[in-house]
Amino acid sequence: MSSILKNAHHVNVRGNIVNNHNHYNVSSSKSSVEKLREHIAAGALHNSAERYDAPKCLPETRVAVQDEVVSWICDGDSDDEPKEIMWLTGPAGSGKTAIMGSVATTCQGKGTLGASHFFSSFSGSATRRSKRFLVPTLAYQLVQNKAMAQVAAQILSAIEDNPAIFEQNLEVQLDQLILEPLRTSQDRPPLAGWPKVILIDGLDECGADQYQDATQSNPLSRSREGDQIEILSILKRAASDPDFPFRIVIASRPEHAIKRFFTDVAKSLTRELFLDEKYNPDADMALFLESKFANIRRDSHLPSSWPREDVRRTLIANASGQFIYVATVGRFMEGSGGNPDELLKQVLRLPGFEASTDAFAPLDALYTHILNSSPDPPLSILWLNLIFREKYLDTNAFGAPASATCVRLYLESYPGQASHVFRNLNSLVFTPPMEDGKSQYHLYHKSLVDFLQERSRSRNLYIESKVVLEHFVNRYLHLWKEAQNAL
Repeated sequence: MSSILKNAHHVNVRGNIVNNHNHYNVSSSKSSVEKLREHIAAGALHNSAERYDAPKCLPETRVAVQDEVVSWICDGDSDDEPKEIMWLTGPAGSGKTAIMGSVATTCQGKGTLGASHFFSSFSGSATRRSKRFLVPTLAYQLVQNKAMAQVAAQILSAIEDNPAIFEQNLEVQLDQLILEPLRTSQDRPPLAGWPKVILIDGLDECGADQYQDATQSNPLSRSREGDQIEILSILKRAASDPDFPFRIVIASRPEHAIKRFFTDVAKSLTRELFLDEKYNPDADMALFLESKFANIRRDSHLPSSWPREDVRRTLIANASGQFIYVATVGRFMEGSGGNPDELLKQVLRLPGFEASTDAFAPLDALYTHILNSSPDPPLSILWLNLIFREKYLDTNAFGAPASATCVRLYLESYPGQASHVFRNLNSLVFTPPMEDGKSQYHLYHKSLVDFLQERSRSRNLYIESKVVLEHFVNRYLHLWKEAQNAL
């Protein structure tokens, strides 16, 4: 089966590589800004169309942590021990991306946002999970900033002088596209009008770029941790440069390699902000739930006393500091189309936090309940693994995020099967309408991938990697035979 899989993967992935090669064969007649534009992850910008439904903090929620981040950006120079980097971290589902999105919007309004990059391993375009697009994306945003016209001219000049810069390593890109243009422009006013911060979200979701080497039969596989540390290394280098005028905020889970870098390598430069009880997440979740319940009461004509106060307290206790739990409860109740009171009772009947010492237990129980509400849970979970799971290929089975239309054409055994497979799962996965030929399926939170990948959490819903791959290859062979028969 492995040889078949390699051939199947070769067709998909190599096809993408060929297309990318043609895509990047830029005509010399194109301007430098056009060349730069073709090498950015446009979906990674905080205000991109791709992130139109990305999580944001509701008004009056996460105020304390947002204030601390924005205050550090604007006034961190007055700290007793000024730091150049802030590491915003916390467990899965604690609201890091929502906070970073809201901070980006605030900084944009204040004119202090220099650039942003929101990595994502499970939604949006493939460029959002690759290190290769990071530096060009940051440089492009500096070019677009009217306060940095001289820097922009230097960046575009660097591209004109070295059009191959996009194929070089991150350190060279950082030097030529950001540090040297900043250095050359430092003596030119007005520095006071320049932005103050660069925001990097979801660093732990940056995957490993693999490169084909025709001279090696078994080239060494690169690790995602290696690429993440390479990114951290160039960001540390930038923050250490006296001509680099920006603070850097990096948000990620406290994964081992990242934590070790901030603890051992960049400790003197870094201020860590861990999302724990200090920032009163329970109060913020209470506000969030009240907003959701108010919408449900209006739509379903329920009394203002619904639900009881003890029910709200139970949900917040079950969340155990994880915003993704209350967010999923809210989507489940709003989008299921059933009786809200009965849906809420279903959630409350699931094992709560008091039933386990595992903080993820209530979230896992909720995911299990929702997945089991599918008309065909095994097939739904198989599809979710094929589209989103990364453990076995460091990518999904399609080699890159594919449009929902492409997924349907590949996986459906009969027209309309996708609607059947994902019925009742709209609180977990966004499914584009049939007439939308370009949009992709995407999860509302990566914690569902974590759940699917860990047998100890998904239990009887867990699917072995070999089963997922066998289904993918069987579909490939089926479609190949159909194509041959049609000739």
